[in-house]
Amino acid sequence: MFCMKSTEMSTVICLSLLRRCQSLCVIRARTLTVERAGVAPLRSHELREPVPPEILTFKDPRAFQAKSWGELIRALGVFRLCSYPVVVNNCDKLMSMTRAILGKCFFSMVLRPFVYAQFVAGETESEIGASMKKMNSLGLRPMLAVPIEEDLGESAGEKRYDDNLAVMLECVRMSHSNNWSKEPMMQLKITALVSPELCVKLTSLTNQQHYDLDLVVKAMDGEESEDLVFNAIRLSVAQSFCFGVKLVRGAYMDKERKLAKNEGRADPVHQSWEHTNDSYNKSLEVILNLVSQQPDRYKIIVATHNEESVRKAVTWMTELGIARDGGSVSFGQLLGMCDHVSLTLAQQGFSVYKSVPYGSVDDTLPYLVRRAQENRTVLQGIRKERDLLRQELFRRIREKITRAK
Repeated sequence: MFCMKSTEMSTVICLSLLRRCQSLCVIRARTLTVERAGVAPLRSHELREPVPPEILTFKDPRAFQAKSWGELIRALGVFRLCSYPVVVNNCDKLMSMTRAILGKCFFSMVLRPFVYAQFVAGETESEIGASMKKMNSLGLRPMLAVPIEEDLGESAGEKRYDDNLAVMLECVRMSHSNNWSKEPMMQLKITALVSPELCVKLTSLTNQQHYDLDLVVKAMDGEESEDLVFNAIRLSVAQSFCFGVKLVRGAYMDKERKLAKNEGRADPVHQSWEHTNDSYNKSLEVILNLVSQQPDRYKIIVATHNEESVRKAVTWMTELGIARDGGSVSFGQLLGMCDHVSLTLAQQGFSVYKSVPYGSVDDTLPYLVRRAQENRTVLQGIRKERDLLRQELFRRIREKITRAK
C-alpha cells in the first residue's frame, strides 16, 4: 500500500513489521537498529512541552464528547459484534451467506447504517464530504483509500486496470480539490494498476542480476541482505527524494502465509507478538532520529492502534524536539476504530490521519473483510474503547436526568 501526498513528491514505503520478510523483497525490517541506521541513539534530556502522562493512558471518555448519540450507540453495537472471534474469523462467509439470503439491495440497506457507516465514509462525493467535515471538526485528517485489491491469479485484463486508474485519479482530484485537509493524502495499491504477476516477474528479473539498473539494483539487490531498507534510505537521499515511511504491522498476514506455504518458504511472520512490537518500536526509533536531524527529508506515519507504541512515539518526539504538527510525523488509524487514541492525540495538537475507505457496499465489502481479518487481535481487544464509549453514553444520560430534575 502506497500513500501519496498530492502536494509533494515523496518516496513512501510501507513497512509491515509483523512479517519477518517480504515475498517481493521490497524491504526487510525485522532487524532494524539505530546503530545500523547510522544515526545517533535517542538521548534523554529535558522534555519540551511534554504531554501529561495521565493523558497518554487514553482513559478519558471525554475524548468522545464530540460524537453524536447515534455514533456512540452504533460504535458500541459494532464493537460488541466484533468482540466475538467466531464472527471476525468467519465474517467473509457470514456476509456472503447473508447477501445471498437477503439479496443485494436489502443486504445493502441492512449493512449501510451499521457496519458500513462505522468504517466507510460514504459512496458519493457529497456523502464523503459530510464525513470529512465531521472529521475536520474533530481535528482529524482524512487519508482517502480506494478499496481496490487484486492478488496473484486475479488479473482481469488491461481494461480493469484502466478503470482502476480512472478511479484513482478521481480520488486524487477529490483529495486535492476539496478543502478537507491542509495536507491531503490518499492511499493506493500498485497491484490495482498493474498485474501482480508482472510485479513478480520484474522481481525475479532483478534477483537474477543479469543486468545493471545502477542505483535501483544497488538498493534492491541482495536477497539475503538485511540492510536493504537502509539502502533504500540512502538511495532516496542521494536522489534528493523525500523518504517517507508508513510504519505498520499485521497487514496481509493471512495472504503472505498462504503464499509462503504454496511456494515452500518458511512462515514469514514474526514468532511472537512481543518480537513484532520490539521490531516496530526499534524501527520507530530509527526513523524518528532521522526526522529530528532532517525533518524536510524524512517523514513518517506512525500507523498503529497500539497504545504503547503511540506513547513511545509521543515521548521520543518530545525528547528530540520534533514538532507535534510540523508535518514530519503523523499518526494514523483506521476510520471507525481506535478513536479514543486518535481524538486524544488530535486534542493535544498532533497530526492524526484516518484511513478513509469509500465506495458502495459491494465495492468496500472485500476491504472490510480484509481489515477485520488483519485486525482480529485489535477487534477482539477493543474492550477498553467499548468501555469508554459506554462511560460517555452513561455520562450523557446522567447529565440529562440531572437537568430534568
